[in-house]
Amino acid sequence: MNLDKFRYWLPYYLYNNSYSCEERVTRGPIDLFFCIVDHFEPFNGPVDYSTAMSRVLVWKERYPKFAMKHRDAIGKPIQHTWFYPPHTDHRILPYLIELCLAGFGDIEMHLHHNHMHPFPDTSLTLKNKILKCIDDYGKYGIFMQQDEKPRFAFIHGDWSLDNSGGFGLCGVNDELSILKECGCYADFTFPCLNRSQPAMVNRIYYAIDDLTKPKSYNRGIPVKKGMISPDDALMIIQGIIGLRFDRSKKYKLALEYSDLDFNDPPTKNRVDFWVRNAIPIEGHHNWRFIKLHTHGGREMRWDANFGEPAEQAFAYLEETYNDGRDYVLHYVTAREMYNIIRAAEAGKEGDPNKYMDFDVARYPYKNI
Repeated sequence: MNLDKFRYWLPYYLYNNSYSCEERVTRGPIDLFFCIVDHFEPFNGPVDYSTAMSRVLVWKERYPKFAMKHRDAIGKPIQHTWFYPPHTDHRILPYLIELCLAGFGDIEMHLHHNHMHPFPDTSLTLKNKILKCIDDYGKYGIFMQQDEKPRFAFIHGDWSLDNSGGFGLCGVNDELSILKECGCYADFTFPCLNRSQPAMVNRIYYAIDDLTKPKSYNRGIPVKKGMISPDDALMIIQGIIGLRFDRSKKYKLALEYSDLDFNDPPTKNRVDFWVRNAIPIEGHHNWRFIKLHTHGGREMRWDANFGEPAEQAFAYLEETYNDGRDYVLHYVTAREMYNIIRAAEAGKEGDPNKYMDFDVARYPYKNI
């Protein structure tokens, strides 16, 4: 067994589960905010443009049919956030924009970069790559805001945020500061199963950059109701990581890290685990957050995203956890999840649908 899958997070997970004194007393229904972020790489393989385009066309055809069958408490279809890499072919973007314009999700930034030769990244080259992505995507309205200050969410390629040393070293110790300076509102990279995983498991928090050291996000300041967010920090929005008993495998202990994968497709058992372990905001426990991730560009992940396993799992989620008495289900994009978290931080109560654009407005998508 590869112990690296456990060593960077399991001690903190066990400690938190055994000794946490945080109360989760609630009155009234629990609002569940459910988000799927996609490290969307249709060129993965690698494959040529024709194959990548055929993959995108499958998404364009099949995902709307799937999403229209899966609705939340207000009838909103399930949402998907495509974190699309700017270093691949931009001819893909119009097809994803059509899905966004039809109300099925958002587009955000997914960037692979590293310190390896022949073109090792520095703080300056990384910043230039991010700004070029903003400029290129901005032509389609992506990231744009009314005040003309672009905002975006981020997922780091190979999990290696802030030179953390995952599968690929990024080489830039001040990455959090660069992201913040360029307009990034939150990072959605984690969880993962290597040394990049932060010790702050199953928490939503602010990370303050140490410009001289890697993995500054390893610990941070948990988001809580009534706090004043630090100006120099980047919000880290994680998915759930932990251990679960899998009834489909005769109660075999399974590793959960919020991945929609062909090796671990969504099931009723996983849905129950996600809901039990949904991440709260301190002082605002009625609003709880479930963020899943996937690499949906390849065929092997399609069943977990819009095939039969997904059909059954999300139907179960809607039937079991959306009764209006104990639970209210909300399907959200990455941007909307961030906005709801910010609203909780600001002490907002009542109908959370009023806060979907609380801080970052919907991007004015357009095809060109």
